[in-house]
Amino acid sequence: MKKLSVLSLVLFLTIGLSQISLAQETIKANEVQELDKIPQFKGGMDGLITYLSTNLKYPEAAKEKGIEGTVAVKFVVELDGSVSNVEILRGIGAGCDQEALRVIKESKDWTPGEKDGKKVRTEMRLPINFKLS
Repeated sequence: MKKLSVLSLVLFLTIGLSQISLAQETIKANEVQELDKIPQFKGGMDGLITYLSTNLKYPEAAKEKGIEGTVAVKFVVELDGSVSNVEILRGIGAGCDQEALRVIKESKDWTPGEKDGKKVRTEMRLPINFKLS
């Protein structure tokens, strides 16, 4: 039976941050700042992998066509730990892009990033792998 494998999310920390915005001000992607604390999903990397493994559903169309690959998702972790501005940077189609958007939009258990002791809105990039096995 084909199963969904979400194992290469370890890239999460290395792909990391592309921009930060302080308060409600947006900083352009080429104005990256260093954070004191990066945003983290409840339970850390293990919690994120568990969340994705439990909630991500492999689209039937992708299964039928044998489509595998990585969907790159960009989103902002807000001051309250919610996510906004979720979008696909690189997709693979067959419903996988929409499923990646759905699962990230529904993830609400984030701890926001911090800079100089203050919470900051932080743009994140996350690769979500779809693999049939």
